[in-house]
This record gives sequence, structure tokens and C-alpha cells, in this order.
Amino acid sequence: MSGSFRELNGIRIFEVPSEGPELRSGKDAVDLMSDASERREALIAIPIARLADAFFDLRTRIAGEIAQKFATYGRRVAIVGDISQKTAASKSLAAFVVESNRGRDLWFVQSLDDLAKRLAGDHTGM
Repeated sequence: MSGSFRELNGIRIFEVPSEGPELRSGKDAVDLMSDASERREALIAIPIARLADAFFDLRTRIAGEIAQKFATYGRRVAIVGDISQKTAASKSLAAFVVESNRGRDLWFVQSLDDLAKRLAGDHTGM
């Protein structure tokens, strides 16, 4: 899996391309982390296009499995893209997003610009 590296507010980001296989399991998350770890990124930015629709249906437990893999390996993740229609249709997903965004390990942001703004306000010393 290819990707690109960039810095946002002094934080090294592995930007996953929009094109490519969907993340459907914890194994896919581990594979992604393996690709990203080559350059010691601080955060992985995943576009919503790379997530299977089942990720957003919390009953499938895929979101939890993938999030847990990233947490287990100490990787910070930002899911990038507009999921407002999905959160409007699911109270549990909306709550998951709000709770995730309160922490520092898994964020849901609209764009890379929003991620840069979020990182500028994050003084936790990545």
C-alpha cells in the first residue's frame, strides 16, 4: 500500500491515498501500520473512501476492531472526510465520533486543513 508523508504543524503524517483496497479488518489496519512505520510517522490520515461501509455500522464491530488495533500499537489516526450523513443516520455512530474526538488517538475530521487546525491546538506532545 503506497502513501505519502507530510508535515502538518510539525507533526509527521502518513497520508493514505484515496484509491486502494478498503480497510475491512484489524489485519488490514496492521498492514497499513506496517507501511506507515517505515518513516516514523506520528499520525496516520485515512480518507473515508478507504473504509468499508461496514466500518460506519457499529453493529459490525469493525470500527472498534480497527480502532483497537491502532491503539494497541500506539498509533494515532485521523479519519478524513465528510461523514455527516452517516452520523445523522446513526446516533451510536455520532456518539462514537464525539467520544473519539475528545481523545487524542482517533479523530474524525472533515479535511486535512481541519486536521492541521486540530493538531495546532493539540499540545499533548505527540
